[in-house]
Amino acid sequence: MSAQLSVYPNPRVPYEVLHEEEGFAILHKPSGVVTQPGVGHDRDALLNGLFARWGARLQNLGKRRDYGLLHRLDRGASGLVAVGLTAAGYDHLRAQFEARAVQKEYWAVVHGHPPAAGRCAWPIEEARVGGKKRALVRREEGARGAQEALTLYRVLATGASPRGDAAALVACRIETGRLHQIRAHLSALGHPLVGDHDYGPLTALNADHRARERGALALHAVRLRLAHPATGEPRAFVAPPPPHFRALCAALGLRLGP
Repeated sequence: MSAQLSVYPNPRVPYEVLHEEEGFAILHKPSGVVTQPGVGHDRDALLNGLFARWGARLQNLGKRRDYGLLHRLDRGASGLVAVGLTAAGYDHLRAQFEARAVQKEYWAVVHGHPPAAGRCAWPIEEARVGGKKRALVRREEGARGAQEALTLYRVLATGASPRGDAAALVACRIETGRLHQIRAHLSALGHPLVGDHDYGPLTALNADHRARERGALALHAVRLRLAHPATGEPRAFVAPPPPHFRALCAALGLRLGP
């Protein structure tokens, strides 16, 4: 590692730059890539790849500004990630995230057929389970150690596998950003994500998906809306779902669009 950089730069980490300008960039993270370096992933995280491209600028932002990272996606999830490239850009966007002014929409393929639309406001507690961080959904108000969490969803399509396993494509919007929030909330509602072996049961759908794309969740951050940090104008960014997500939807008869 360069003596000037706190994060190892790795140009082999895969990601796509969808938008770049002076103050910020919007990226498409593939499934299988962790967002931030950690135990076992000190050189192959998304941030390692970003340091290979913008190392000096991200180093200048420093640890206090998370080296530009404004939010994170689970390793198995794919989709949009915003990163600040200047102090002004980062601070303006960080304030929007903290004020819950940034709109994030996710697409998920879930087991079963949920109601057409719904919400889950059960608080979430972070805990260590088997040595790993997990989100524990608490179904009572004011649960000790739990934080407020709100997930809104609507069903986009319903379908089934050739065996008859029911599934649905749902659009989710989160008003809070808790650990594994969408995964934990949908599982608590009785409709865990396909491919989620942490919050869902062993099912034929999960086995099929694992054979198709090992380690991938059927969860994609498809849309991000925010105010431009320099002009204040509303901006929207969209990332089409990756091939494995589209293949899963096709296998289940879930139509992604017109």
